[in-house]
Amino acid sequence: MNNTYTAIVRRDGHGWIGWVEEIRGVNSQGRTRDELLDNLRSALSEMLGMNRADALADVAGDYEEVSIQV
Repeated sequence: MNNTYTAIVRRDGHGWIGWVEEIRGVNSQGRTRDELLDNLRSALSEMLGMNRADALADVAGDYEEVSIQV
């Protein structure tokens, strides 16, 4: 599944800060813009993995995973 998210980035002093609009809590910083974007990708991947693990931990019995698009 290939999803696209929106990162808000800005220069902050001698470095860069940013966050992902669609997923609360995904934010990071970096010395360069590229480092920030790499850090955001990593944070986003980690957050999606944790959210998925939490959702599956609540499942009891038979279930089905279905892909949906907005």
